[in-house]
Amino acid sequence: MKKEYDFKSAVRGKFYRSKKVQKTLRIDSDILDFYQELAKKEGIPYQTLINLTLRKFSGEGGELVISSKKKAVGE
Repeated sequence: MKKEYDFKSAVRGKFYRSKKVQKTLRIDSDILDFYQELAKKEGIPYQTLINLTLRKFSGEGGELVISSKKKAVGE
């Protein structure tokens, strides 16, 4: 080992990865089936594939348009 190291060109957090959080998420069964089949073909876990899709959408500044609103009871 060296007595001293030169950290002038070091980059803070270069290998940092954000933590994964376990949450319950309600997904339509046909959507889940789609991602499970696609993930199986690609050889990756379906949760990873869903996460990649969400990350890509959110990173590209995609706009979510919700066209239907639930009506209040009695309307």
